Amino acid sequence: MTATEGKAAAPAVWPGSAYPLGATYDGAGTNFALFSEVADAVELCLVDRDGVETRVPLDEVDGYVWHAYLPTVGPGQRYGFRVHGPWDPERGLRCDPSKLLLDPYGKAYDGAFDGDRSLFSYPLDGSDGAATPDGEADPPADEPDEKQESADQDGGDQGAPPLAGHDSLGHTMTTVVINPYFDWQSDRAPRTPYHETVIYEMHVKGMTAAHPDVPEELRGTYAGLAHPAVVDHLTGLGVTAVELMPVHQFMHDQTLLDRGLRNYWGYNTFGFFAPHTEYASAPKPGGAVSEFKAMVRAFHEAGIEVILDVVYNHTAEGNHLGPTIAFRGIDNVAYYRLVDGDRAHYMDYTGTGNSLNARHPHTLQLIMDSLRYWVTEMHVDGFRFDLASTLARELHDVDRLSAFFDLVQQDPVVSQVKLIAEPWDVGEGGYQVGNFPGLWTEWNGKYRDTVRDYWRGEPSTLGEFASRLTGSSDLYEATGRRPGASINFVVAHDGFTLRDLVSYNEKHNDANGENNMDGESHNRSWNCGVEGPTDDPDVNSLRDRQTRNILATLLLSQGTPMLAHGDEMGRTQQGNNNVYCQDSPLSWMDWSLRDTQADLVEFTRRAVALRTDNPVFRRRRFFEGGPIRSGAQMRDIAWLTPAGDEMTTEDWDSGFGKSLAVFLNGDGIPEPGQRGERISGDSFLLCFNAHDDTLEFAMPYGYEWTSVLDTGAAVGARENDAVVPPGGSLDVAARTLVVLRATDTTGAP
Repeated sequence: MTATEGKAAAPAVWPGSAYPLGATYDGAGTNFALFSEVADAVELCLVDRDGVETRVPLDEVDGYVWHAYLPTVGPGQRYGFRVHGPWDPERGLRCDPSKLLLDPYGKAYDGAFDGDRSLFSYPLDGSDGAATPDGEADPPADEPDEKQESADQDGGDQGAPPLAGHDSLGHTMTTVVINPYFDWQSDRAPRTPYHETVIYEMHVKGMTAAHPDVPEELRGTYAGLAHPAVVDHLTGLGVTAVELMPVHQFMHDQTLLDRGLRNYWGYNTFGFFAPHTEYASAPKPGGAVSEFKAMVRAFHEAGIEVILDVVYNHTAEGNHLGPTIAFRGIDNVAYYRLVDGDRAHYMDYTGTGNSLNARHPHTLQLIMDSLRYWVTEMHVDGFRFDLASTLARELHDVDRLSAFFDLVQQDPVVSQVKLIAEPWDVGEGGYQVGNFPGLWTEWNGKYRDTVRDYWRGEPSTLGEFASRLTGSSDLYEATGRRPGASINFVVAHDGFTLRDLVSYNEKHNDANGENNMDGESHNRSWNCGVEGPTDDPDVNSLRDRQTRNILATLLLSQGTPMLAHGDEMGRTQQGNNNVYCQDSPLSWMDWSLRDTQADLVEFTRRAVALRTDNPVFRRRRFFEGGPIRSGAQMRDIAWLTPAGDEMTTEDWDSGFGKSLAVFLNGDGIPEPGQRGERISGDSFLLCFNAHDDTLEFAMPYGYEWTSVLDTGAAVGARENDAVVPPGGSLDVAARTLVVLRATDTTGAP
């Protein structure tokens, strides 16, 4: 019913303000503001607990922002919008007032999408009836809908979509007005610099869904993540930042629901300001907001930063056959990139059906307002941008001078938090590793590939392995960035777990129902001789050692390391490298591994501590490679053959080379005016042996060397030959990394 019809009394309506966009409660009432350049009229729809709707025309319009202030409306009020305007898909115009539209600036949502045909504005199969989610067309209604009939008579395609008579109220979610006030107490952001950061990527639900020490009612929630059992595990490992997989409100794909699956990962956002409601233990609409804030506060108290994996490259509405839930019906042309010359269809740089139009000022404003909101109101410490190349596309190509980069650089809030790019998308020229501006850090896909190749024994990897180990200066130094710009990872949510990386040559994604056609086929993995689980002790021993090799390499490389949740305890997905739809024990953390894989947990803790306690493993600047002491030949870094000789060009170019030693000088002071940094600490020798046989490594420089980490041992502690005297040698077992500390330097030059 409208504000002037029916039993409900018309609410008081004041003009309000065009800013801020969305619903803003000020303690006395709520201001509503919605942008739409194509609308002829906009109605604010207040929905009560019984689903009864009261429509309030928004008569005030400033700069295409429709707004009003309602002094009687407060937190908990459910609402949506109806946008009246042209329906002309060939021109990219898709207004449909029969759809209750969600607020793009909504801070919370309530309810669910039920897959009803009313969520769509047109027949999906091209017939006179609308296609149901399973693809079968519904028969036409027995009686023609009066609104539909009137709309057809008043303009055909220009006036209303074919299914304008099907109202989506009751079949879609509603937006909820929230109370923004929260007691942050003495909350302070940890502000850990990149070179001291250890990131732990995790899924909100998967982390605690099966955690025995978290109360059952809190498992899989924000409150569950804040439980001491989880926080203590992370601090015990030495983690300084958690990177949460998408927590912005997202939609489950109907095609997955029809197959009994769900969008587990959450890369299907429509609410860029709202924490996902399913991750809240609080049942009250809007309760997810305060629960999320409490989680952030708990992490900050433990010295852990919170980084969000954000998906601004596309929305959940999909392609031209997708539902109309928000952006499409509000202003399709402004929010989406449309195909030039064919505006009925969407540009798709993401593989999801659409791409957000980051060239439009109001869409850019939406992204920047969202980022600022999560920093200022939700206190998060940074963002990892999914498929970030899409946001930087101007006419077509990825452009380092794009408006998006300019806005981030100039923003006094967003520019001061951690900004991590996934520097690629699926479009032409989308792979942009090393090409993002100086303010940004990047997921280093080249690091991932090189480390995988080196430890599985691929030829001709030594030179690139050395570059990746030392912070990838070839990628980042030219733009004024430091080693911390390289977010080093070997596995992440997308692909094999670390245990599966050393246990499978092929993906095993049959549970996804796509005939094992989904997911990456070129995994650079090695099963160590047997595909999948085995009772062979030699194979299992090798897999354990390969796991430790990769973890140690990751944690002792220059740059910013990122661990994937569960890799510290050997989590497996049984060879499934694409669990995006598996909201089940297959993808959840198996906390029983804490006990059965306690040695691996301890090894990971030991490797993190070695990095944390020794600045030579987390330098702020790149290595120079030249002399660092006047009159001496000692350098900040030296590359050696197992015989103790410095690597030559022939050694680097050797296609079969799989072994080398790295000397890291921890006691150097740069000459005055020399670019570099002072490293005050111990010196180390890293002996890498990816060969299939034991090799003897000569100890260089007249030092006494003591083993501090050995991947050939279950917890990294070497029991025999722990100390090597000056001029001695050390046998390094096949496929093993040994780290030694210089403990007596009296004989050194």
